[in-house]
Amino acid sequence: MNILGYRRPDGRVGIRNHIVIIPTSVCASTVAANIAAQIPGAVAIANQHGCCQIGADHEQTMRTLIGLGKNPNVAAVLVIGLGCEGMPIREIAAEIASTAKPVEMIIIQEVGGTLKATAEGLRKAGELARKVAHLQPEKMDMSELVLAIECGGSDYTSGLASNPACGVASDLLVAAGGTSMLSETTEFIGAEHILARRCKTLEIGEKLIHYVQACEESAKPMKVDLRGSQPTPGNIEGGISSIEEKSLGCIHKAGHAPIQDVLAYGEAPSGKGLYVMDSPGQDVESITGMVAGGATVVIFTTGRGTPTGCPIAPVVKITGNFHTYKMMEDNMDIDASTIISGEETIDQVGQRILEFVVEVANGQMPKAESLGHREFGIYKIAPTY
Repeated sequence: MNILGYRRPDGRVGIRNHIVIIPTSVCASTVAANIAAQIPGAVAIANQHGCCQIGADHEQTMRTLIGLGKNPNVAAVLVIGLGCEGMPIREIAAEIASTAKPVEMIIIQEVGGTLKATAEGLRKAGELARKVAHLQPEKMDMSELVLAIECGGSDYTSGLASNPACGVASDLLVAAGGTSMLSETTEFIGAEHILARRCKTLEIGEKLIHYVQACEESAKPMKVDLRGSQPTPGNIEGGISSIEEKSLGCIHKAGHAPIQDVLAYGEAPSGKGLYVMDSPGQDVESITGMVAGGATVVIFTTGRGTPTGCPIAPVVKITGNFHTYKMMEDNMDIDASTIISGEETIDQVGQRILEFVVEVANGQMPKAESLGHREFGIYKIAPTY
């Protein structure tokens, strides 16, 4: 199957042609939003962080902002800084510009405040819009896709139907030469040894186990056991009895392909195939990490139903619960309950998911994208001082 994609100067392929306004701190977010609202094709990132972060937390936010700007769905970037935040504004802009895509920068304190920064931002964003308006998608092989796999609001149908079907779609894409990412470290707990056996080397398997153990250990200084917070009340009401049961259902999303590596949050894969990203169980923050890692389209399974989208990558919603599909038909793209009813096999629905992803890559809007869902959040891993 072929897709319509935009070949970026760094060689990567996007399926959207966004102009992205990136505020380097929360203090610049209003100016960024005001600019994006007036430029067709522009979208502002609602960054909540960027100041008074330290160590690994600072590095992670910076890596994520740069990764979002580098994402191949992004044609051009305007970086907006306040001027006194901890994020190095010029360095972030320069790193994004290393992809050779058009990048501009504004520092609010140097321009003279909100009104002047907004006016200057509109001028620069307008120039960027004109630079990328002529770009047209070209026919490309499906192997150029980078697929992110997410789940949220899971119930008993997730592990039985929608997750295994997504695993088939992932396997088909990987077999065709594409790239796929599994996320949510908290939802490997109790099943990490199964994923580790699929890693292409013993060292990568040990790396995966380390991330899961570190995730559990991080909660203990606060006198909290993650196994006490998982499954969530919604998961339990939906028929999931334990974290192990939830994890065994979750990992079905990754199919059966060998795992090439385990990535830090927001880190880009080094090649093709299936990867695992260390990310939280929060859906929005998890998606943000994979998109910062270069994912161009997201498939998202949900038993209970969720409308979550993303500012940069289209999000496809899949449910194995027929009641949820009917109740939230405005949000659901694919009904996988046909597996449970016996009308289709897991393989058939997996093929249908991949075909829909290709349609999305060829310009069709999934419902979250058409409804303007642009939920965004960066995973925070350390206190703010």
